[in-house]
Amino acid sequence: MIRLSKVEKRYPGAASGELALRGVDLTIGEGELVAIVGTSGSGKTTLLNLIGGLDRDYAGKVEVAGHDLATLNDRRMANFRNRHVGFVFQHFSLLDHLTALENVALPAAFVRGPSPLAEDAAARASQTLTDMGLGHKLNEHPNTLSGGQKQRVAIARALLFRPKLLLCDEPTGSLDSKTGAQIIETFQALNREGYTVVIITHETRVSEAARRIVRIEDGVIVDDGQGGAA
Repeated sequence: MIRLSKVEKRYPGAASGELALRGVDLTIGEGELVAIVGTSGSGKTTLLNLIGGLDRDYAGKVEVAGHDLATLNDRRMANFRNRHVGFVFQHFSLLDHLTALENVALPAAFVRGPSPLAEDAAARASQTLTDMGLGHKLNEHPNTLSGGQKQRVAIARALLFRPKLLLCDEPTGSLDSKTGAQIIETFQALNREGYTVVIITHETRVSEAARRIVRIEDGVIVDDGQGGAA
């Protein structure tokens, strides 16, 4: 599902020897539930952004779902993300003026041209929210929802196009322990359904729920969770 080879990343303005990622080699198979852990500034979010095609300025090779991301132009990259990747963020990234249903269906509005991905988006969004236990909240706005409900709306949005890969950046960071545990259980259930789930976290409760833990320090994979290290 994911294969990184000799990946390096330097941010503009950084010193010549200062790399955010240093020769990263990493493989994540289809159907895995992986936590990537590290301290602030270790490079874990940078790594997630490269895997998701959100950052395209890097050296080395990033392959996801059979695609070499460096070879994709803007249109093909957008299509790749729509078809293959769902994103879940710490602060939900919901639009307050839209209902839960409208927030989940929103990605369909950005699909260019006729596409089966955009067909029946509202019906698919409604079903996804219902599957997430929010069928009674379709017409509620985010400011009326609890933190856990907001995150489930965000997860439903990530699932709209039925991608096989979920990339999650500190998805329980804004939640209390009980609600966070419920969200972790949601990711575990999605993984059992066949989704590949990669979670960036600094929380032990999240990493302990994963089947594999990858540790990164100063831009280097120090433990790939399979008995290997960079």
